[in-house]
Amino acid sequence: MKKIHFIAMIMIAAAIIMIFSAGADVATYADFAKARVTDNKVKVVGTLVKEKPVVYDEMKDPNYFTFYMKDENGEERKVILNQGKPNDFEMSEQIVLTGAMKGEEFLASEMLLKCPSKYKDEEIYLKNENG
Repeated sequence: MKKIHFIAMIMIAAAIIMIFSAGADVATYADFAKARVTDNKVKVVGTLVKEKPVVYDEMKDPNYFTFYMKDENGEERKVILNQGKPNDFEMSEQIVLTGAMKGEEFLASEMLLKCPSKYKDEEIYLKNENG
């Protein structure tokens, strides 16, 4: 067997391993009700409940952050994230959490925030002027 064939086989095997390992970490979208009945990681989309407490004390524990989130169906749950509090968290329009339910709480391993656009007012102005 030629050296180039051997290298090509190794590269193909590595590509197959990468594809399978990437596919194993995919979480499906769900709400809190569906997250409660599955043991797999899910992604839950929702909004911050601003009337409830946001708890983060970086001096006491910089990797413990809790807040309440309402999913797209209106169900409200306490969220525990074992990471620091993101900047401008309270200004987020939408939150996407990856994790699983544990009892009545959602334990998040990842969080993605959708923040308001700084160009939002300009977009509205342009739409109104051209419309």
